[in-house]
Amino acid sequence: MATTTTYRVIDTGSGEPYPVTPVTDDSTSFFMMNNLLYSRIDCKHPTNDEYFDEDVNVYLAGLLESLIDPSHHDAMRSMVMPYDLSLFESVSGQKDSRAKYMTYRMNADFLLIYSGVFNNPRSRRPDSASRFKLGDSAYLGRGKAYYSLAQSYCSQTYHKNTAIGEIMGKLSRGFEKYVEVLSTMKSEYLNIIDTISQGELYHLERSVNHEELKASLACLYDDFLDAYSRHGQEKTSSTLEILEKCALRVREADPSFKFSIKDD
Repeated sequence: MATTTTYRVIDTGSGEPYPVTPVTDDSTSFFMMNNLLYSRIDCKHPTNDEYFDEDVNVYLAGLLESLIDPSHHDAMRSMVMPYDLSLFESVSGQKDSRAKYMTYRMNADFLLIYSGVFNNPRSRRPDSASRFKLGDSAYLGRGKAYYSLAQSYCSQTYHKNTAIGEIMGKLSRGFEKYVEVLSTMKSEYLNIIDTISQGELYHLERSVNHEELKASLACLYDDFLDAYSRHGQEKTSSTLEILEKCALRVREADPSFKFSIKDD
């Protein structure tokens, strides 16, 4: 039988908490929250370790749950900008502070999720090339800045400090920490595995081929020794032919192998 847990969810419209909301342990919300809390312990960033951030847990769990909502992806696709200049130009054209707040918040959310869960803040295919390739530290810096700007525009929107504004500030302050938490959750609880790079794949193939060659050589040497032993006992043209064929196969697999037959 499912048990019930309660979490206080933030209304992103007013910036204030909703009434306490029940969440059952067989729900997506519970799954995300439960594994997020375990991940924080695993990576040694437990809840409230530096400052009160239980509210951040609720926000992150909701953000993770939104990944399975197609409408969230549509909204993110229309607002996320790949470069600072593009984002600045977009925000400059917006007269409403709430629109600016949502734009910076959406871009910060994107960098947080794609850096932590997908290890791909550029949102590019593994085989794609970019003329402007930033380092990971640059994306971390952008995420911190975007959350800070979102907090600022949130205050302008509601003309006061709000719960969601405080969360934006905490995400800016601890951006690297929350990326690490999500990265731990990705591998330990969501079972998302990083794509193998071409270089890693090359070395993996070489390693596998080397092991296969070792196993194959072992069998060839066994056949050769059996043929050598048999020819030493029988010394017939038939056993000699078999021995020569076995020696040839070993030499093809291992060019350093040398053997000459000297019958008495």
